[in-house]
Amino acid sequence: MKSTMQHVPLAISRLLNQGSRFHATSTVVTWTGDGTRTLTYAQVGARSAQLAHALRGLGVDADQRVATFMFNNNEHLEAYLAVPSMGAVLHTLNIRLFPEQVSYIATHAEDHVVIVDGALVPVLSKILPDMPTVRHVIVTGGADGTVLKRPGVEVHAYEELLAAQPTEFKWPEIDEDDAAALCYTSGTTGNPKGVAYSHRSIWLHSMQVCTAEAFGFGPADKVLAVVPQFHAMSWGLPYAAFMSGASLVMPDRFLQAEPLVRMIEQERPTLAGAVPTIWADLLRYLDDHGGDISSLREVVVGGSAVPPTLMRAFLDRYGLRIVHAWGMTETSPLGSVARPPGGLDEQSEWEYRISQGRLPASVEGRLVGPGGEVLAHDGVSVGELEVRGNWVTGSYLHDPAPEKFDDGWLRTGDVGSLTPDGFLHLTDRAKDVIKSGGEWISSVELENHLMAHPDVVEASVVGVPDDHWGERPLATVVLRDGATADPAALREFLAARVARWQLPERWAIIEEVPKTSVGKFDKKALRASYAAGELDVTSLA
Repeated sequence: MKSTMQHVPLAISRLLNQGSRFHATSTVVTWTGDGTRTLTYAQVGARSAQLAHALRGLGVDADQRVATFMFNNNEHLEAYLAVPSMGAVLHTLNIRLFPEQVSYIATHAEDHVVIVDGALVPVLSKILPDMPTVRHVIVTGGADGTVLKRPGVEVHAYEELLAAQPTEFKWPEIDEDDAAALCYTSGTTGNPKGVAYSHRSIWLHSMQVCTAEAFGFGPADKVLAVVPQFHAMSWGLPYAAFMSGASLVMPDRFLQAEPLVRMIEQERPTLAGAVPTIWADLLRYLDDHGGDISSLREVVVGGSAVPPTLMRAFLDRYGLRIVHAWGMTETSPLGSVARPPGGLDEQSEWEYRISQGRLPASVEGRLVGPGGEVLAHDGVSVGELEVRGNWVTGSYLHDPAPEKFDDGWLRTGDVGSLTPDGFLHLTDRAKDVIKSGGEWISSVELENHLMAHPDVVEASVVGVPDDHWGERPLATVVLRDGATADPAALREFLAARVARWQLPERWAIIEEVPKTSVGKFDKKALRASYAAGELDVTSLA
């Protein structure tokens, strides 16, 4: 028997209409450094319609790719809404990638238009000659775009384009399985790979973000979206906000601890999302300078493992709950959120909170061993995590990449265990597990223990070649000003927490752990620095 239910396409335009009409008074606040720009959702809806008309006038009349090279701000939000709603495909370019990677991605995606933040015009001007498919560049912020003039490329001012356009647009009916947005992986190995999100996948992902099991958005909330809009679609926060009526605070390019604290004090957000390095910097600033972050109910942290010491420090010193989450570009990115079951004592609850969280109903996971065998969800068996679901990619754009898929499952490259009640405990990335004498050492576990030391600001552990054991851990550590700990003291600190055979013999005190374009520890760079002899390494027996 077939159902009697209607079929209405799950299109981004419906999210746009919902937010701009029924949550018309909700706001998006963009930080400017010395103040704010504020628009209501009704105004954002009108400006999105104007942007759609302007893009039509530039020849965007089908599924052409419209790229953004921007920070988090209201103009970027307008592109998020207008481009997919008009039937084109939004492509968020990662502004932190190397120029040759940006030009490769733009060419691979066949970008037709680029909307660029005025502050990033000098950066784009150096890349644009190697972006042959681009025909139009739209500059925001009133910046001078003359340096972008190239044969075959027209340059336009964003506000001038919008000012001449109507504030209503007849959004077309769109197949919910058509591409709405395009995001590329960060490309730590080989060329970045394109993931094309559908209208349907974004809609379903937004519903999950709004659930209490995930981020729990509601119309009374104000969300500080620190995670960049070019990083896995800002974790879906903008779309979920327009769906639920939650207001948005956009930090633009001001991602340092001091302006973030000022934003929180002035705008009083209730929720926030960012990678661990942002919150570690914020904690150090608060400890040194103070600040009022009491408006925040909780913050969601993902992108890499959150040190438990960071979670405890925020809770104990500022009453702020950090919620651990896991995901990746290929999963839109929400994969799991660490919401403990009810009725637990404090210690049992912490064991759930420091996990990567429970997989939701729309994301199915399994563990696969080195021989291809599927392992039990017993909380003990360790294997590579594979996932499938409604917002998980089944392929890459113009790249089958068969090594990344296993009989319809996405191979995540993450290693860990699954409990019988669906909670994910990751021990490492497959490429970062240290394989020493036939045993595996978790670099993440060593890092978390090291960052629990009061003198340690950051710590990253990588495997380096060893003549006897094959690989051994190298610990690179950033110390606080005035710290008294040395490698010998840090090794002894670790000795009380891990088996002695896991203790690193090689140590390096460094000024800063290198970061990837999305704020994760760049272990590839650390291994390269070690191989080149650029680190001052202390050897301990």
